Amino acid sequence: MPKDYPRTRRVAEQIQRELAEIIRQEMKDPRIGMITLTGVEVSPDFSHAKIFFTHLGESRQTAESLSGLQHAAGFLRSHLAHRLKLYAVPELHFIYDTSVERGVRLSSLIDQAISEDKRHTS
Repeated sequence: MPKDYPRTRRVAEQIQRELAEIIRQEMKDPRIGMITLTGVEVSPDFSHAKIFFTHLGESRQTAESLSGLQHAAGFLRSHLAHRLKLYAVPELHFIYDTSVERGVRLSSLIDQAISEDKRHTS
């Protein structure tokens, strides 16, 4: 692990908190919708940040949300610059987080297997 890992993690957590607030309070783009930021990964030199998000909705909404976030990246970055005490604010890269969908799908499969098992043993 890099020597500055704790600082990188703190910066990532602060970016996640601040972005969530900016998106909730400042964003007016209807394409973004109701999203949840699930994580942030910041490069060791703080030049790039991967912002992971998810939402409840259809797959069509995913593309629209991603498009809206990418379009607003400059706006979000400039708002972050006013809130963060960093020499340079990282470039923002938005990525849809599929782990929530995967978790729901796996949970559903487990529930289905348990109910089938109960039917066969009864």
